[in-house]
Amino acid sequence: MKTPAWKTMYWLVKREFWEHRGGFFWAPIITGGVFLLLNIMGIIAAEVVGARHGINFGASGGLRRVIADMDAGDLSQVGFALDVAMYSAMGLLIAVLGFVVFFYCLGALYDDRRDRSILFWKSLPISDTSTVLSKVVSATVLAPIVAVATGIIVGMLQLLILALTLSFHGVNVWQLLVLAHPFRVMFNLIGYIPLYVLWALPSVGWLLLCSAWARNKPFLWAVALPVATGLLVSWFGIMGLFDLPTTWFWKNIVQRGLLSVFPGTGSVFGHNGNIAHSVAGNPGMDFMDLGNTYQLLASANLWIGVVIGLGLLAGAIWFRRWRDDS
Repeated sequence: MKTPAWKTMYWLVKREFWEHRGGFFWAPIITGGVFLLLNIMGIIAAEVVGARHGINFGASGGLRRVIADMDAGDLSQVGFALDVAMYSAMGLLIAVLGFVVFFYCLGALYDDRRDRSILFWKSLPISDTSTVLSKVVSATVLAPIVAVATGIIVGMLQLLILALTLSFHGVNVWQLLVLAHPFRVMFNLIGYIPLYVLWALPSVGWLLLCSAWARNKPFLWAVALPVATGLLVSWFGIMGLFDLPTTWFWKNIVQRGLLSVFPGTGSVFGHNGNIAHSVAGNPGMDFMDLGNTYQLLASANLWIGVVIGLGLLAGAIWFRRWRDDS
């Protein structure tokens, strides 16, 4: 009886998780733990310094009176600040996720050839297409899901730590917590994953292509080739032939090919930067609101990248099938 394709994909992705638990699981867990530890140490240090200099924000119920005197607009700003406190945990996790996905993709196909385990995997009734796609799913779906789950837990703990700290200064914990929007934060973080899959596709495709093609040092080929090409383009002013600035090549080729695996770059660099500018012009705007981030779907940059990414993945599949390092 033939195994269903979805079941084969499930076990292939599970295999990737087993083999790369350090990057997929432990890296975000450790990063989140360090983030919380640093926050706790910072709060303790602030309390110690305040006690030494006789500073007590909660004296005579000062903070409690300030919150009681706030109008609806002020309370909304407090809720926004609490949401940012929850999002802050994701800032560090995003950087870690980007590096994990970058180096995972670089070694995903190269390592199988280097340790000759590819001979074993090719002896199984598993197509090269399924193998490569399982690595794409692991990089763009599995790794972000673990990072987002960790970020949500760390963000909730961060919010709780902040609320408990303020409670020692006369602020009602529950009054503070009801101002936050934890479920909206969770929905926004989880909802960003499908957009990340699309935006990261050209980088993932390029890195997997280098991993499948390079006989050695895939990192050098993946980084040096686009950067060296960019330097040549800048030196000879080649983009001027197309009536385009040199920065166009660096932004749309080098940056998109190497840095799209870092979540959030789509909001900053995609759609001509309109999303980032509109948020920066309105401090009260939720920069992770899906109504804002999903404006990227109207960007030609995104869809051109998807098409190019699919082409690069087709190349990676071809090289895995025919590459012979013997």
